[in-house]
Amino acid sequence: METNNNGILTIDELSSYLKISKSTLYKIVREGKLPSQKIGKHWRFRKDAIDRWLEEIRIKEIHPRKSIK
Repeated sequence: METNNNGILTIDELSSYLKISKSTLYKIVREGKLPSQKIGKHWRFRKDAIDRWLEEIRIKEIHPRKSIK
């Protein structure tokens, strides 16, 4: 995946980074489960926020009753 210097990913870049389809990403975004920002008609994602989101999911899978604050 090509990375840009500002840590902001497009839907295509995030799809490549997470190795999931864009349609799956759009579904997750619509459900409000993925940290994202809509700018006009385009979605943007901060890589650091995505990495934290992934870590939270991992922790919830290991410890389902614990929540991250």
